[in-house]
Amino acid sequence: MSMHTHMPMHAALCRWRRMLARWVCAALACATLAVQAAPPVFAPVVPGQALRFPRDHGAHPDFRTEWWYVTGWLTDEEGKPLGFQVTFFRSATEHDRANPSRFAPTQLIVAHAALSDPSLGRLLHDQRLARAGFGLAQASEATTDVNLRDWRMQRADDGSYQVTLPARDFTLALRLAPTQPLMLQGERGFSRKGPASGQASYYYSQPQLTVSGDIVRQGKRQQVRGTAWLDHEWSTSVLDARAAGWDWVGANLDDGSALMAFRIRARDGQVLWQHAVLRTPDGRLQPFARDAIRFVPQRTWRSPRTGARYPVALQIDTGERRWQLVPLQDDQELDSRSSTGAVYWEGAVRVLRDGQPAGVGYLELTGYVKPLKL
Repeated sequence: MSMHTHMPMHAALCRWRRMLARWVCAALACATLAVQAAPPVFAPVVPGQALRFPRDHGAHPDFRTEWWYVTGWLTDEEGKPLGFQVTFFRSATEHDRANPSRFAPTQLIVAHAALSDPSLGRLLHDQRLARAGFGLAQASEATTDVNLRDWRMQRADDGSYQVTLPARDFTLALRLAPTQPLMLQGERGFSRKGPASGQASYYYSQPQLTVSGDIVRQGKRQQVRGTAWLDHEWSTSVLDARAAGWDWVGANLDDGSALMAFRIRARDGQVLWQHAVLRTPDGRLQPFARDAIRFVPQRTWRSPRTGARYPVALQIDTGERRWQLVPLQDDQELDSRSSTGAVYWEGAVRVLRDGQPAGVGYLELTGYVKPLKL
């Protein structure tokens, strides 16, 4: 072999080695990125974990889903009843938490607001969605302080909440003041949602809040007063794969009691899980046996928009006691497909105990249009 033929071959071999080295480096870099970009592992909900306050009033970004949910009944200056609902959701995405970019959408903030006025015959509602950060949306980990642009829910040091929310068709400026201690749901805040141990959430309520403030509609400001119920719940894996949705009620009773009940429905209509508890005015919790709870539809309403049939009038049996739920109005369907992707019924209800007026609350009916995904 001559020197002339060896040198070109040597040069070619060197080029090939350099190309191979670059390819190996690129492959290693891709592998590294792939490892770094692996979906985050979210924290599980486990029993026996004591809730700690005020920390647990704040956000829990290591869990997949979280919401702060306020519902209530108001009376305006003319003595007319109104229902209202405000919910802030925090949702962790599958994006890599190690991504240093400020534009990486690792957390989303969603908000819903609704006003139920029987004189209109339907809900007024609005919704928003934004990635956390950039001064647009955030959920504090220190206490309840969540906002999406100029919509905000903030807890003060005295335990009261300020809700400021200029929606499309109305503006809420409300103060919610506690009159009772927190109500830890389930087993001291560990709330089962299905037969598997992982199907659970951390969950507490603040019933019997007194509400004062203003509502603005069509440029007219009115003072309102009433009562409200607040839920704060966070979880990673809540629903059984067979679940379609749930029926839930939270009710402030006239004697100072608080009633919470829910059932998780399977796609075939069977009950996967259910729970009900009454807290008496003196603070005692009375949970009801699961096999003693029955949700019995009394009347359905068919939505002219989605065709879904909702059991808007319900009877809930808890052993020998019967609770009847009567809607403030039938059309309280909320279409949130541009934010959470769901359509559901969520509305103000009057509560009767064994046929006698007992209080007011809110009823939530999900999964009647299509199975809910969490």
